[in-house]
Amino acid sequence: MRQISLILVATVSLLSMASTLQAGEDGWVSLMDGKTFDGWKINEHPDSWKIEEGAFVCQGERSHLFYVGDDKPFKNFEFQCQVKTLPNSNGGIYFHTKYQDEGWPKGGFECQVNNTYEKDPKKTASIYAVSNILYDSPAVDNEWFDYKIIVKGNHVQTLINDKVCVDYYEPPGAQPGEGFDRVLSSGTFALQAHDPGSKVYFRDIKVKRLPE
Repeated sequence: MRQISLILVATVSLLSMASTLQAGEDGWVSLMDGKTFDGWKINEHPDSWKIEEGAFVCQGERSHLFYVGDDKPFKNFEFQCQVKTLPNSNGGIYFHTKYQDEGWPKGGFECQVNNTYEKDPKKTASIYAVSNILYDSPAVDNEWFDYKIIVKGNHVQTLINDKVCVDYYEPPGAQPGEGFDRVLSSGTFALQAHDPGSKVYFRDIKVKRLPE
């Protein structure tokens, strides 16, 4: 009897988890519940991450929070979330990446989060080192802003508060850079804790798959 009960509990748990990954009628899937890190995996320095009022909050030594809640890689998609930065903060949102135990992600692309971080001129909405917005950020500190990333084939757009900031087309024959895999492919998402002096908030994270 006890064994049957455990099976039922496990089945209910799996069904509950599956239901959180089902797309709504509009195709959007929420990637966070606002209470736990379920579906996400922190690689190094776990103390750099916490949850406050429904948001992932990062501040501390370099660390990346990878989405691992779906085994199917994301290729073409719309990704969106809300972000807030404190002054002089740096962070990032990776796509087409994959989990690694430590270090800056070698796979995929980083969409920059940086409104006033003094040590780097590449500002929010940049596709880091690929298509950069220099010195003048489209967002401001201490205010929530909408961050959207759209990938369709060789075309990537980043939008802040529904305004297109980067409109990038990967050229034919693009090759990975040395030590990095910066060619559009497929993969998952990751959020970046950059350094102890930076504090960044992420909430309402969701994605919609697009036809491949």
